[in-house]
Amino acid sequence: MGIIFSEKEKTFTLHTANSTYQMQVDAYGFLLHLYYGRRTEGCMDYLLCYADRGFSGNPYDAGVDRTYSMDVLPQELPTHGTGDYRSPAVVIRNVDGSYGCDFRYQGYRIADGKYALPGLPAVYARDDEAQTLEIDLKDRATGVEITLFYGVLPSLDLITRSACVRNNEAGKIYLEKIQTACLDWVGGAYDLITFYGRHAMERNVQRTRIAHGAQVIGSRRGTSSHQYNPMMIVAGQETTEESGSCYAVSFLYSGSFKGEAEQDQFGQTRVQLGLSDELFSYPLEAGECFYAPEVVLSYSDKGLSRLSQNLHEGFRTHLCRGKYRDLVRPILLNSWEASYFDFDGEAIYQFAKNAVDLGVEMLVLDDGWFGKRDDDLSGLGDWYVNEEKLGEKLEHLIDRINGLGLKFGIWFEPEGINEDSDLYRAHPDWVLAVPGRDPVRARYQLVLDFSRKEVIDYIFEAMCKVLDKGNIEYVKWDMNRSLSDCFSRGTKDQGRVMHDYVLGLYDLQERILARYPNLLLEGCSGGGGRFDAGMLYYTPQIWCSDNSDAIDRVRIQYGTSFGYPISTVGSHVSATPNHQTGRVTPFATRGITAMAGTFGYELDPRKLSEEEKAEMRTQIATYKRYGALIQTGAYFRLTNPFTEEVGAWQFLSKDQSELLVNAVMLEIHGNMPVNYLRLKGLPKGCLYQEESSKAVYASDALMEAGLPLPVEMGEYQSYQFHFTKVS
Repeated sequence: MGIIFSEKEKTFTLHTANSTYQMQVDAYGFLLHLYYGRRTEGCMDYLLCYADRGFSGNPYDAGVDRTYSMDVLPQELPTHGTGDYRSPAVVIRNVDGSYGCDFRYQGYRIADGKYALPGLPAVYARDDEAQTLEIDLKDRATGVEITLFYGVLPSLDLITRSACVRNNEAGKIYLEKIQTACLDWVGGAYDLITFYGRHAMERNVQRTRIAHGAQVIGSRRGTSSHQYNPMMIVAGQETTEESGSCYAVSFLYSGSFKGEAEQDQFGQTRVQLGLSDELFSYPLEAGECFYAPEVVLSYSDKGLSRLSQNLHEGFRTHLCRGKYRDLVRPILLNSWEASYFDFDGEAIYQFAKNAVDLGVEMLVLDDGWFGKRDDDLSGLGDWYVNEEKLGEKLEHLIDRINGLGLKFGIWFEPEGINEDSDLYRAHPDWVLAVPGRDPVRARYQLVLDFSRKEVIDYIFEAMCKVLDKGNIEYVKWDMNRSLSDCFSRGTKDQGRVMHDYVLGLYDLQERILARYPNLLLEGCSGGGGRFDAGMLYYTPQIWCSDNSDAIDRVRIQYGTSFGYPISTVGSHVSATPNHQTGRVTPFATRGITAMAGTFGYELDPRKLSEEEKAEMRTQIATYKRYGALIQTGAYFRLTNPFTEEVGAWQFLSKDQSELLVNAVMLEIHGNMPVNYLRLKGLPKGCLYQEESSKAVYASDALMEAGLPLPVEMGEYQSYQFHFTKVS
């Protein structure tokens, strides 16, 4: 299939349909990186050039050969202690307190299928869809071993990477840094595309030159964060949406991370992605192993659109799991922006009764149903139903809502806790807090210590008691603050706490899904604060942002689309004026924007006018009609909403027989010029008919000249066009 080992040249070549990745074991046993790019054949070791580089050190094995230096050579696993002064992927503190490791080649294995990682999310595949390469390396001085894992999914143009470090010393060592993936380019000029932001304005797109010095993104917050997303793109400086070479590097991890890009003294480029090394010093006792979270790589020589489509298809079909993976998700109404904490069971029932008449399929009861929870000052952590507030048992409310023909969902924030809660009063030692110091609060709450098994066990049982009360088919899993005060009373080695916290989170989610296999989990962390590929393994959709403003969402969803499938993007129609910005936008525009996601509503249906109710029914019918196309069609960004006055995107069916084009006007001016949308990906020489106007267009003209948008009065107008191929 996709992996070839050449005994003669000592090369490992990984082929996908359109890319090749090659490495070589050299004469000293170092594993060198030779090539990653457009599919090719042959040995690429001719790219390695040797010269005396002055102050660049030489391995002892090289003797008097001053032309051989790890400070210059491209590597699969650069480590501290070999004379490479660029940023290392691995740093180990040994039993004797020394720092350093020098891993040399020991052997390899090739197997059909895709490796899995214990306790961690990973891409999965059948034996006939993928192959796995394992390469064993060993530090001769200490006996510490590392196995590098490579998964190759040829048809998807995906290559995955992970690693396992094994301590074969007699005592404890500490893993001080581990970057799962390293890419070294010996030449070329590249841009780095990253996705920055803040709460309620996540994943803005930033494109910068990779220059001399290091560019670093990451999170120190214990979650992947609103501030930087754990996904980077390396692109040729001339690369566009439609043309040029580009590489995706995506981390399947939901905690603190670090991404690095640097150009070295000789103009070479190194890009790495993995765990943050701040507050990280992971102990390994004799015989213990550490698995590095997975990184997914993809390459495109046809621009950024194709690169995104590689990730979309791969993540949707080989990372997301469960009953809802391939289903168009239920159209839901969430109670949060409709009522916040001010509700009872009858109010929720009335929401549902009004919603079902409009075509909604699920009612979600958000924050405020448990403990003493009438605001965000108290109750968090007490996962028992407040029947006095509801005025009825939860199971009775669920039955009443199911009786209307609606599914029922509910909100949890399992990781958070208020000091004013029964749980905190019983177990104050269960929070992350530094002894002798006042803790840092955020949203008036602290964080439970998910690095401890007894805490996970308690929360699991508490959640199950609620989920067993009735036919609950959906859980919104929220997390509303960053980690700080990262001290656990459950261990002496505090450098392991933040990673063990994430492992505990994954364990809890896996246990919930195992017990309730038909449950749909939606991830959330103040909206998009934990929107990462690792979370998609457990939650096949994630609330994209707490900002539901349609105009801001066009930009947020644009940035999100570079790395994540549309089927994973939680996006809803909310009330106007918007609760986060105060902006007033047309109901139709809010609907079209939300159709670039799972689709639902955040409003009180009782407050809608008859005209709005009619429009809501139309929106729901439209989404049900096009939902499969939106979820599985090839997604194209038609404009850049950060630089253009219109935001537009397109869905194209796999057989190219139909496409859906959506556009939102972001600006309005006097004597407005016409905007033309150039469509993408259509087969040449074909004709397409637009459904509403019945007009027929040549595919080549739609792609070359574009589709004119109407010039209309009024802010934030929106348009939707559905085309079918007629010849």
